[in-house]
Amino acid sequence: MPKVISILFRKTGKVHYYDPGKLNIKIGDDVIAKTSRGVEHGEAISDIEELSYREVVTPLKKIVRKATKKDFEKIRKLRRKEKDASKTCQEKIEEHKLPMKIAGVECLFDENKLIFYFTAEGRIDFRELVKDLAAIFKTRIELRQIGVRDEAKMIGGLGSCGRDLCCASFLFDFEPVSIKMAKDQNLPLNPLKISGLCGRLMCCLKYEYDNYKQFKKKAPRIGSEVETVKGTGMVVEHNVCRDCIIIKEGEGLRKEVKMDGIIQVTKKPKPKPRKEPKKESKKEKEESKEKEEKKNSKKPQKNSEQGTTNRQNQG
Repeated sequence: MPKVISILFRKTGKVHYYDPGKLNIKIGDDVIAKTSRGVEHGEAISDIEELSYREVVTPLKKIVRKATKKDFEKIRKLRRKEKDASKTCQEKIEEHKLPMKIAGVECLFDENKLIFYFTAEGRIDFRELVKDLAAIFKTRIELRQIGVRDEAKMIGGLGSCGRDLCCASFLFDFEPVSIKMAKDQNLPLNPLKISGLCGRLMCCLKYEYDNYKQFKKKAPRIGSEVETVKGTGMVVEHNVCRDCIIIKEGEGLRKEVKMDGIIQVTKKPKPKPRKEPKKESKKEKEESKEKEEKKNSKKPQKNSEQGTTNRQNQG
């Protein structure tokens, strides 16, 4: 089993496995390593561990070295360079009048490439912009278009909960989120309340969704009559966080009952009646027939007109 160490090159990027070699690397150590893009600076997020060959893509790349004082000085210079590059790029975008917005800039450790991340509604011809940037910075330029979720992940911010955005703090990948998750958790379907800064559905809707699904499978439906340890009554509410239901007795008293305290369901709620499709009235049927007849009558007229024109051309 190979010895590996997990390296993170961006705060919420993908985790890469590397061969530590003879280096003694621990969690939190800064390292310099080679990637497919070039030499980059990363951080160790695990100690040296052994993994099976199924979990690791071989051959493993080796870490070049631990980061030194000179490396840290260079990293600070690169961060300043990224800020300046972002400003100059935005100025050039305004010059060329391009409908795009810069989300971030990344300068590789070996200064071999500058990567500009931008957002735009559609495809953009930025060839002239790349020429100007290459002439200013005298290095390889790459422009990458990203979506609104990636933009929020890169820039960061505060969510409606008052904490840092999940995507900018600990989420590595975006998982699909649907409106059904909000419905099953009895959340208000107001877009302003269930959307994040990116304008898409909040990623946190996924966190407790599985708990709600499991609870709904075992819990009696609202409106059903149940016999419990605390008495019999009708289910009026579910409390998923406390793993209990709230029943209402005949006198209007409400009691909270744990799922273990339910003895049996005595009466299930009546299913909601299905809405039957509306039947067309006589007038509507007659109108639809008239429309179809008009369409059919127009078709042969067109063909006859085409025939006469063809005959005239032949003559």
